[in-house]
Amino acid sequence: MNPAVLLLARILLSILFIVSGFSKLTGAAGFAGYLGSLGVPGGVAMAYLVGALEFFGGLAILVGFQTRIVAYVLAAFCVATGLLAHLGPDQSTALMKNIGLCGGFLALAAAGAGAYSVDARSGRAGASLARA
Repeated sequence: MNPAVLLLARILLSILFIVSGFSKLTGAAGFAGYLGSLGVPGGVAMAYLVGALEFFGGLAILVGFQTRIVAYVLAAFCVATGLLAHLGPDQSTALMKNIGLCGGFLALAAAGAGAYSVDARSGRAGASLARA
């Protein structure tokens, strides 16, 4: 596997989550209101939890830290978000984007972080396969 392509994939997948997570963390009250309108309990605490998952998960993917685990978590998060927030008739494109992101994270989980990552420097499983 080409380590430069894996790095590019990590960068492209992580950007959305870093930016979105930061936005949720800095605007938790507004996001909590949106979650409440969807029937999600937890208010501001849930908003911070989701924001932190997106922000720190995105950072982990970006640098290639615990990539396989984080990719599986974010893949599940994308499906859950799609099913929770994007099932309406005017939401089909957003739902398909979430499912597509899930596919990208599953591919990343299968491939590993690649040679240009924290995982490769620490010798985590899969990183050495990406160098071959």
